[in-house]
Amino acid sequence: MSIITEKRLKDRSGSKCEISGSDENLVLYIVAPKTEATPENCILITKSLKDQIENPTTTNANDWHGLSDSMWNENLPVQIVSWRMHARLKNRDMLEMMYLDEDALEWANATGEAEEDEGKIVHKDSNGNVLLDGDSVVLIKDLDVKGATFTAKRGAAVHNIKLVWDDANLIEGRVEGQHIYILTQYVKKTK
Repeated sequence: MSIITEKRLKDRSGSKCEISGSDENLVLYIVAPKTEATPENCILITKSLKDQIENPTTTNANDWHGLSDSMWNENLPVQIVSWRMHARLKNRDMLEMMYLDEDALEWANATGEAEEDEGKIVHKDSNGNVLLDGDSVVLIKDLDVKGATFTAKRGAAVHNIKLVWDDANLIEGRVEGQHIYILTQYVKKTK
């Protein structure tokens, strides 16, 4: 990290997180897909918020109350992070209030935070739980496996599944050492 960049960010922000306003556990965050640590590409942010940006599954909406102020920040990287987090948190009203020019909007969209759920293919098990690549499932009924000489038995575990990217009703996995396709309506996600 450039000492000059860090100093300029502290001067710019008054040594406070540019999202929450906190002055504790501050770190420099390079706003993806930028890679160079310059004030034009970075923000000063608390470590806990940076961790949530980098790992969306840990996002806690209560930690992001500062977005309503940071979205109006004059510094573009702060606006970009604010826009992305509003998108992740589904704060549509706030997103509609923000104005980003074409280049800034392209930068903001670079991580896919605002992709609409409507057009996405989502795989769900028999109980409606969302399935992801690498999940483990169990079969909820005996299944005759086409092209094979065995029946996949109810209760059989299927580990490290792969989603069929163009069909929300199919997953791939191994049962009894055989690679098979399974309809999602016949599986239940395990913890």
